Amino acid sequence: MTLTVGTAIAATGSRARGVIPVTTFGGGRALDIPVIVLHGAQPGPCVWVDAAIHGDEPEGTLCCHMLDAALDPSTMHGSVVLVPVLNVPAYEAAQRGNPLDTFSYDLNRIYPGREQGYLTERIAYAHSTWMRAVADFEISIHSGGAHSYLAETIFTTTQPEAIELAKAMGTDWKLILKNIRPQGSPPAVMFEAGKYGLTVELGGRSATSPTAFQQCARTLTEGILNVLRYYHVIDGAATSAPTHYTGFQHALLAPVSGLFLAETDLQFLTFMQRGDVIATIVDVYGDVLAHLSAPADGMIFGLRALPNVQTGDWCCFFAEIEGEL
Repeated sequence: MTLTVGTAIAATGSRARGVIPVTTFGGGRALDIPVIVLHGAQPGPCVWVDAAIHGDEPEGTLCCHMLDAALDPSTMHGSVVLVPVLNVPAYEAAQRGNPLDTFSYDLNRIYPGREQGYLTERIAYAHSTWMRAVADFEISIHSGGAHSYLAETIFTTTQPEAIELAKAMGTDWKLILKNIRPQGSPPAVMFEAGKYGLTVELGGRSATSPTAFQQCARTLTEGILNVLRYYHVIDGAATSAPTHYTGFQHALLAPVSGLFLAETDLQFLTFMQRGDVIATIVDVYGDVLAHLSAPADGMIFGLRALPNVQTGDWCCFFAEIEGEL
């Protein structure tokens, strides 16, 4: 038996590289989605991992490389499909969205795409067609990209099976936020197909030093390996965070323009009370213009990277915690 994804055809117990073809550019170069298929020697579930959906979020690309190096399909029960770069034009430009597409710029908002749609819609269509047919579980890897840093956070639906998948990410992933009915993303395709997917967030602009970037990729890799252990794709005992918190996110925006100064003792994924000061915004003379405060009891999981802000700029992702899972 073989497992086929695009041009990648992996025999039982082996790996294969290939592409999902999309189209050809005017200069003759193909637009393809690279894939790595690891087809286990024994039957089991297929776990599909997507990286670089946004082109300025390369943490998942390195994670896919680490997973490929860590896995041996000859000992696996099930299969793993790695997509190290999903949004190739955006990745090549190091931009969030596809710079070649004015009308469907953000790939993570337009799934399942359209076969005869705009360019980025065609990328989504080609990818989702194969993913829907092959995958049992999907994990979309994101980060704060060029604009921010996001700590270990998972978004998923409220189905018990989806929560189970989220908890399988292991000890580093205690924040699981609700995405009751996802739209426009790969996990939304899985949801509509009666399957299960996650959006996981880790990394971004302020964590791109060599040490920090590698650490983000290792944390992501260990989380996905833990998923594979949990579902018995690979051997080993899966771990779990001692407590999982759930709730909803708030996007906090700058009320005024100025210099955004986060509190020096601010900690990600640490409980705060409603009204606690997150940051102070000062003018060019250093005079205080405004404070940004916690809108509810909860915790910060994302913070902007650049201190200079304009009115209405995104500043912080805050998780309003409803309770434990």
